[in-house]
Amino acid sequence: MTYENLLFEIKNENTALITFNRPKALNALNQALMAEFSTALDRIREDTSIRVLVLTGAGEKAFVAGADINELATYNALQAKRFSMQGHAAISKLQALPLPVIAAVNGFALGGGCEIALACDLIFASAGARMGLPEITLGIIPGFGGTQRLPRLIGANRAKELIFTGRMISADEGREMGLVNQVCPDLDLMETVLKTAAVMAEKGRVALRAAKEAVNRGLNVDLASGCEIEIDAFSLCMASTDAREGTRAFLEKRKPCFKGSFDS
Repeated sequence: MTYENLLFEIKNENTALITFNRPKALNALNQALMAEFSTALDRIREDTSIRVLVLTGAGEKAFVAGADINELATYNALQAKRFSMQGHAAISKLQALPLPVIAAVNGFALGGGCEIALACDLIFASAGARMGLPEITLGIIPGFGGTQRLPRLIGANRAKELIFTGRMISADEGREMGLVNQVCPDLDLMETVLKTAAVMAEKGRVALRAAKEAVNRGLNVDLASGCEIEIDAFSLCMASTDAREGTRAFLEKRKPCFKGSFDS
């Protein structure tokens, strides 16, 4: 499939790379881009050869600089609700992918761009990246999940400060807050991200899926319930050929070759 607003590539055999590709508009999000993004996520979910997804932005200035204000400014309340629902649906689909997702933030990640990054499992940022939720400066609020995911990641008070002021933060400040996993020199960002993706892609697909699901589901329940989620996920992993291969490889002192399937 060809895309007008995205680039879709496969790196290192099993890492998918989606590049938001509207560089003249700083990769701003409009309805067409979000529809293509949703379709691309469906493609990734269906392709069992893909072990890791990386997201980044075209050009040197932006990951995604937010919503396309030219389009946003024309919306009435009903159109705005539809756009918000479209964004929530795509970003929820992103977060629910049964594989690790890394945001390679290579510039501005503002508004919807920041909200996309928040739904990823890891955020790697270039040294010059800037992140934030500046919607308040337009007289609106984040509409793609920012008021919900940011507090869960960095705490309510810090999230309120950023949302209420619309302040942008540097990659280093994002790391200090727990928002960013790693800050890389600008020219080294993609190499670092793809190396990390390759390390993850070598692991068992069943275990990666189970680990992600256990963490994400456990965040929304009490500790005892979370531990029950882990118990179930652990036991299901043991039903996989990956677990049999991993334990056998350890005992035989060799590198495992994971296939990512369950026994029949």
